[in-house]
Amino acid sequence: METPRPTPVPILLRRWAVAALAALAGLLALWQLEGARSGVAIERFAIGETPVTRYAAPDADGPLVVVAHGFAGSRQMMQAYSLALAQAGYVAWAFDFEGHGRNPVPMSGDVDSIDGTTQRLIDQTLRVVEAGRTREGRPGDVALLGHSMATDIIIRAALADDRIGPVVAISPFSQAVTAEAPERLLMISGEWEPGLRDFARRALRMVDPEADEGETARAGGVVRRAVVAPLAEHVAVLYSKRGRAEAVAWLDAAYDRTSEATVPRTGPWVLVLFAAVVALAWPLSHLLPARRVERDPLPPRRFALAVAAPAVVAPILAVPLEVGFLPVLVADYLALHLLIYGGLQLALLARFGVPLGRVSPVAAGALLLWGLAVFGFLLDRYGANFWPTAERGWIILALAAGAVPFMLADALITLGGQAPLWQRLAARAGFFASLGLALALDFGGLFFLLLIAPVILLFYLLYGLMGRWAARSGGAAGPGLALGLILAWALGVSFPLFAG
Repeated sequence: METPRPTPVPILLRRWAVAALAALAGLLALWQLEGARSGVAIERFAIGETPVTRYAAPDADGPLVVVAHGFAGSRQMMQAYSLALAQAGYVAWAFDFEGHGRNPVPMSGDVDSIDGTTQRLIDQTLRVVEAGRTREGRPGDVALLGHSMATDIIIRAALADDRIGPVVAISPFSQAVTAEAPERLLMISGEWEPGLRDFARRALRMVDPEADEGETARAGGVVRRAVVAPLAEHVAVLYSKRGRAEAVAWLDAAYDRTSEATVPRTGPWVLVLFAAVVALAWPLSHLLPARRVERDPLPPRRFALAVAAPAVVAPILAVPLEVGFLPVLVADYLALHLLIYGGLQLALLARFGVPLGRVSPVAAGALLLWGLAVFGFLLDRYGANFWPTAERGWIILALAAGAVPFMLADALITLGGQAPLWQRLAARAGFFASLGLALALDFGGLFFLLLIAPVILLFYLLYGLMGRWAARSGGAAGPGLALGLILAWALGVSFPLFAG
C-alpha cells in the first residue's frame, strides 16, 4: 500500500490560518447578532394554528406592532425589524402566514381573486391583531408592518379595521391604496427595486403631486412618506439600518413617542456569519479520509450533449404532464423536472463511460451535518425558517426523488467541482436554460419557477462550494448524494403549502 505523502508545511499553515480567521469572523458575527437580541424577551406561541413570535423588552411601554412576512418568507425573515421595534420599546408580534414557515395550514382559495387567497390572509392577519389586543391589553391603535406580498394584506386589513393605526409597507405594492387611505403610510423600498419605488412615488403623489422620495406628504388627516433603503434589493431591504430607523421614527411620530435605542447594523454581520461557515468547510474538508479519483473531463462534444439533451428533453416531457401530487406550489413539477433531467444525464454519463464511483459515507455524512445542522441552525436563527413541520416531511422525500439524481449527475459531470471552470458554468447554465424553456412552454402554470431560480443559484454558490471541497477528499458521489438531500430539504421548507 502506498504511504500518503505528508502535507507540506506552508499548505498546513494556510489551512490553519483560514480556519482561525473564519472562526474569529464567525464568533464576532455571532456576538454582534446576539447583541441585537440582548435585552429583548423572545416568546413563541400559537394563535390557533398560527405560529407567533413575540419580541418585547421587559419594560416595553409602546403599542403593539403586528409584523407580517412576504411570499415564501417566515417570521425569521422579519427578525431585524421585530428586534428594532422591541429595542425601541414596542411589542412586536411576528407570525407565519398560512402555508409559510411553520404554519401547518396550507394556503387556499383563488390566488387570482381578492376574495380568495388574499381575503383568507387578511382574515388571518386580523385574527392575530385581535389576539394581540386581547393578550397585551395595550390602549390605542395597533400598528402593522409587512414586506412584499404582506404589504397588500396589511393595507387591506387596515382599511377593514379602523382600530389599526400606522402602517409600514416594505417593498410595497397594493391596488387598495387611495388618496385617502391608509391615513398614515410609510413605504420603504430597496434602492434596487425600481418597480416598487415607482409604486411608492405614485402612492406618495396621490397626497401631494410634488412630493418625492425622502419626503413626507400631508393632506388633511393623511400622512404619507416614501424612503429608499440604500444598496438594497428585495431581501437586503429587510436588514437595512436606514429602513429600520425610518420605521421606528414613523411609529414614534404616530404615537407621539421618543425612542432612544440605536438600530444596530445587522445585515453585514449576517453575511459575515454565513461566509465564515462556508469558509470553515474548506479546512475541515481536509480532515476527511483522502480518496481522490483522477478522471479526465468529458470531451467537449460529449459534454455538450450531456448538458443540452436533458435541458431540452426534461421540460418537453414534464410540462404536458398533469402533476399535482404535492401541496406545494410548483414543487411537484420541479421534482419531476429534476428527476427527468438528472436521470437522463446520469444515463448519458454512464453511456460515455463515466463511473458513479463508490459513495463515501463519511464525506456525505460530514456535508449533511455541516449543511443542515450547522448552516441550517444558524440560518433558522438569524435568517429564514429552515426546519420543516411534520406536514413537510413527505414533501422533502418526494423532492429528494428528483433532487438526488439531479445533484449526483451534476457532481459527476463537473468532477465534483474539479472540472474546468467553463464546464462547471455551462452545466449550471444548462439547467437554468431548461427552467426557462419550461416557463416558455407554460408561463401561467409555472410562473413560480421564477422564485425558485434564485434559491437554486444561491444553493450552487454556497452549498456547491462546500460540496466541491468535500469531493476533493471523498470523491464526487458522496457529496453529490448529500447535496441532493440538502437541496430537497431547502426547497421543501422554502415554498408555501397550497391546497387548491
